[in-house]
Amino acid sequence: MINLSTVYTADDSCPRFVHGWAPEGDIRGILHIAHGMGEHGARYARLAEVMTGAGLAVYANDHRGHGRTAAETELGFFADSNGWQVVVDDLRAHIDRERAAHPGVPLILMGHSMGSFMVQQSMAEHAEVLDAVVLSGTSGRPPPIARLGRLLARMERLRQGARGKSGILAAMSFGDFNKRFRPNRTDFDWLSRDEAEVDRYIADPRCGFQCTNQLWIDLLDALDVITTSAFQAQIPSTLPVYLFAGDRDPVGNNGKSVRALAEDLSAAGLSDITLKLYEEGRHESLNEINRDAVMGDLLAWVQDILSR
Repeated sequence: MINLSTVYTADDSCPRFVHGWAPEGDIRGILHIAHGMGEHGARYARLAEVMTGAGLAVYANDHRGHGRTAAETELGFFADSNGWQVVVDDLRAHIDRERAAHPGVPLILMGHSMGSFMVQQSMAEHAEVLDAVVLSGTSGRPPPIARLGRLLARMERLRQGARGKSGILAAMSFGDFNKRFRPNRTDFDWLSRDEAEVDRYIADPRCGFQCTNQLWIDLLDALDVITTSAFQAQIPSTLPVYLFAGDRDPVGNNGKSVRALAEDLSAAGLSDITLKLYEEGRHESLNEINRDAVMGDLLAWVQDILSR
């Protein structure tokens, strides 16, 4: 693989890091990856190796407050205001640069977990620059308890400030996810059945950190909008969508919310939806014990998109 990693400067002077990989030969397409909360784009190098082998250039940006885009003191913080829209706009800027660098080839936008929600918004707002999308470890309409989370996040912001990091919010999210896999070996058993992958995540200083009260507000407010039927109605009906998750992923309510999202997108008029749920799989399907099969299925779908 050829290393294409670089740093771009946003309009507000924020340097944004992008991990990039390219095949040695001709580029048949582009895959851009939006990573999840509390991780970074470098973790997708293994998938990039598979995809570059099929002729794709692969990019994975580090969101604001994450990875090499963030200063150590800013981990888990998007922006003082309008943070969610800022990171979604960042994503569009990355896509525009990549299309300019590789003109005339299809672009597939993939998001995992929090990144999948950025992609859900991009499906409606930026569909004109997308040829297909992939949603990994995603979910649909938030459960009723999310309303409590939105209120609590605002109360915690009043108590701790926008950059404060609430143990209560962490317990309600990741802590609750992990309870489903008791007895627990670590605080992150919910990510994967592969203990080595979980340990690698824990050992990474740019993974597993708590996010700020403001980021939680940004995320929860966005979920309340992007999962509505009115918002989904803005997505072009012909946009191909590939959803995959483990059927024990707590983010997707053990697959139920992922199925519901696929049904909602179908009800919104989308006609090209593929859904795969992996038996006993947890949150990070690409780091699961069956990851070779997961990546193989994804590659087969991507190759079908490229052949159209």
